[in-house]
Amino acid sequence: MNCGQASVSVPAAPQATLRVREAVAITVGIVVGAGIFRTPSLVAGATGSAEIMLAAWALGGLISLVGALCYAELASTYPNAGGDYHFLTRAFGRRLGFLYAWARLSVIQTGSIALLAFAFGDYMSELFSIGPFSSALWAGAAVAALTAVHWVGVRAGTGFQNWLTALEVLGLAAVIVAGLLLTPAAPVGAAGPAGQTQFGMVMVFVLLTYGGWNEAAYVSAELKDAPRRMAPVLIASLLLITVLYLLANAAYLRTLGLAGMAGSDAVAADVMRLAFGPVGVVLISLCVAIAALTSANATLFTGARTAYALGRDHPALRFLGHWEAGDQGPRNAVLAQGAIALLLVGLGAATRKGFQTAVDYTAPVFWLFFLLVGISLFMLRRKDPETPRPFRVPLYPVLPALFCLTNAYLLWSSLAYVRLGALVGLAVLAAGVLLMIPLKSPNKEEPS
Repeated sequence: MNCGQASVSVPAAPQATLRVREAVAITVGIVVGAGIFRTPSLVAGATGSAEIMLAAWALGGLISLVGALCYAELASTYPNAGGDYHFLTRAFGRRLGFLYAWARLSVIQTGSIALLAFAFGDYMSELFSIGPFSSALWAGAAVAALTAVHWVGVRAGTGFQNWLTALEVLGLAAVIVAGLLLTPAAPVGAAGPAGQTQFGMVMVFVLLTYGGWNEAAYVSAELKDAPRRMAPVLIASLLLITVLYLLANAAYLRTLGLAGMAGSDAVAADVMRLAFGPVGVVLISLCVAIAALTSANATLFTGARTAYALGRDHPALRFLGHWEAGDQGPRNAVLAQGAIALLLVGLGAATRKGFQTAVDYTAPVFWLFFLLVGISLFMLRRKDPETPRPFRVPLYPVLPALFCLTNAYLLWSSLAYVRLGALVGLAVLAAGVLLMIPLKSPNKEEPS
């Protein structure tokens, strides 16, 4: 070996530096966003009794836990910064893997960041308005600031996430305590005639509020002892979230009653107003703003890992696949993701109907690939029977089949009443099919 060969440096790659508490903070931070402060009123309005409403939230936690068990097997067997992208590539090949990574960069993740930034902007504008475009300016500032934090390095991003998640959980805990202990109990009323529960709609709203736990798969390459710790991270996160959601809904129900919940545009704000007066409204606005910021921060962290994996595997996009040595992480991917999210914030500011359109835009694409990840568990069991699996889904194949059926139902639900946003999202996905034609992988082997 000559001197020139000896001096060749090995490209930097993800390092296992994250502890369990940081992985749990990222997972909980993504899931417990602004949704739990908004969707309970929609769920109450579509149920015929308080018992059914609470059962729906418990069922949502159970279904999410089933999905988490499936992800625990995949992430502990194939720990990789690419997460779902890596699983889909191994199961279906590089073309479908590329299509997913394209969808995540252009639709799923960046759209979620923009939505969460607007939620942050809306509530901050209630407290400190900065003009007619206040919400968009706050949203843009949030995206830029969070991008800068993650550009500094992995430790900065996860450290900020730990503090944000703690504040978010404390805020939700304050609402729970206020509703269960500090307000007078309301008479129990029904939101509608008994037996009129629209169960399909209820579960769509509930599972939307639980959404995001799968993002834990994207930290598997950076989690210490990932094969052993991935399952505990996912299970602990879902159990904590389910308990918080059940307690929050019990607090809303005790204070407002089912009919009051169904008629409220902001159940948490109404509870805090009854407990603390106008000061309570200010407090809950801060809580929701922090919750949105927490989810946006964690979403930006995990989304950059998909972009990095995409660039790592495709030479034409190698600028995304550069991992800075030490603690700095996938800086190029962070910047690219932030730029696209800022463009979507600008689009939302121009249309002024960004929230609903963006939900329609992301939902069909998200549930399609979520279904394919579930199917990939079956395929990888068959393709790689000799691969050691530190964690196996219990009751296989029943639980993975239930996970796939749930995702298929939600995909159908997102397409049942197609609106413009859904069509645009599917069109952007189709554009990815055209983009992947000229892209060639460095080799034909499956990624390790």
